[in-house]
Amino acid sequence: MSFPGMPQGLTPEEQQAAMTKTMENAMQNCFVKSALSGVMGFGMGGLFGMFMASMSYDTPFHTAAGGTPVSSLPLRQQLSIGFKDMGARSWSTARNFGKVGALFAGIECGVEGFRAKNDLANGAISGCITGAVLARNAGPQAAAGGCAAFAAFGLAIDAWMRQPKDE
Repeated sequence: MSFPGMPQGLTPEEQQAAMTKTMENAMQNCFVKSALSGVMGFGMGGLFGMFMASMSYDTPFHTAAGGTPVSSLPLRQQLSIGFKDMGARSWSTARNFGKVGALFAGIECGVEGFRAKNDLANGAISGCITGAVLARNAGPQAAAGGCAAFAAFGLAIDAWMRQPKDE
């Protein structure tokens, strides 16, 4: 089987090597990295949002429209309200995680390309820029706080990921 753009007459091993090289080159593209991070962040955020929403109904203080406690409604209505709320929260969390993942990965790829280095500073710089961009609407003080928090988080995650593995 041959793929478009692949030279003809290659052995299966040569085809596999060419396809591996093509995939590795695609993964070095900043747009691809950013898009994949956004999609993975969206999925993780959706699961996280669903989990957190499912935990919010363990108190009797949750009320439906009109102030009626959800626990006093029939089971079918309780489930309907719960699933609608869970879907809305999951969607919101998924969008936020996807946005942060795509933004951070794209900025980190750009910083790495600009600096022509792959070191811990890239995570800190990217985190600072990402945090500042996400908090920009809340003012300069919030942007500075977002910069500091995301820079620390980016640095910590990058340092943890670079630790030697115990094998």
